[in-house]
Amino acid sequence: MKFGETFKEYLHGEQEQFLHNCSHVEYKHLKKVLKNCRACRAVEDSDGGGTRHEEHDELSDVCHCISCPACDQKFFSELTREASEIAGCFSSRVRRLLHLHASSPLQRCMWRVRYCFMDDQQILIREGRMLLDYVTMNAIAIRKILKKYDKVHGSVNGRNFKTKMRAEKIELLQSPWLIELGAFYLNFRGSEFGEPGEFFREFTCDLSGTQPVMTMTLSDSVKYEYSLTCAVCLDTVFNPYALSCGHLFCKSCACSSASVLIFQGLKTAPHGAKCPVCRNVDVYRDSVHMTELDLLLKNRGKEYWKERLRGERAQMVKESKAYWESQRISAMSY
Repeated sequence: MKFGETFKEYLHGEQEQFLHNCSHVEYKHLKKVLKNCRACRAVEDSDGGGTRHEEHDELSDVCHCISCPACDQKFFSELTREASEIAGCFSSRVRRLLHLHASSPLQRCMWRVRYCFMDDQQILIREGRMLLDYVTMNAIAIRKILKKYDKVHGSVNGRNFKTKMRAEKIELLQSPWLIELGAFYLNFRGSEFGEPGEFFREFTCDLSGTQPVMTMTLSDSVKYEYSLTCAVCLDTVFNPYALSCGHLFCKSCACSSASVLIFQGLKTAPHGAKCPVCRNVDVYRDSVHMTELDLLLKNRGKEYWKERLRGERAQMVKESKAYWESQRISAMSY
């Protein structure tokens, strides 16, 4: 079955109610734009570069052959908007799911009533399944339509757009919230509920190698690996934070890079502070504490985690003493 038909079935299938308030890739519409562009190019070729026939004048507001500026503007502006809305929806829904995971008994009871007295396990699995399907189906739709764009135009603009998406933090499968969702699943599988189903086998985590990674498997041929190595200390991330650019760091390493103290936190980072990897500025104030990933790393290596915790606390105490001593000396000098 062609992906377009598969995507259509997904949009109008059992998750239609879930998608009611969620944006999605207008795959059919974007394909129609490319189809018009291909038709316009065929007319251009048949006319030998001359004036188009009147019956094709309606295509002139869709694209102009060779450079296709109108097609570029319509296609990429719409795809950017959709990807941005999908990324925002996904992150907010993952936040809500993780909040439910750590909610109080009263909140859990209210959720059970809302979902017709389903137990916690069923609610979490159902929501997680829909979230993973949502982000992966839209990510595949974007990849497919960009590949088709390059095929129609004989260009690399579609490939370059992927780079732009990463720069604008709307690359769906590179979202730190997807890593947090994967860590949540792995933690859930190791809980008292036991193995909750096939869905959870799509995520694996290997901390035994020299490069600790989390892997998400979409199919036999499509796998994504997410490095769990801090780019500053070159060790497995501890008390991990994801900057708004998407890169993961230990909290202490990120604070050091931003020239702030650990007890002050990343929210106090100066505006000009840059990510140590991509050098983007202003990426610390919107950083995300990866609580589920931290719990996963703690459960997988308790002794290592305790050792890192002692080291971070010792460093925090040292910095705090030095800071307040400098404040005391400064106050006494007035």
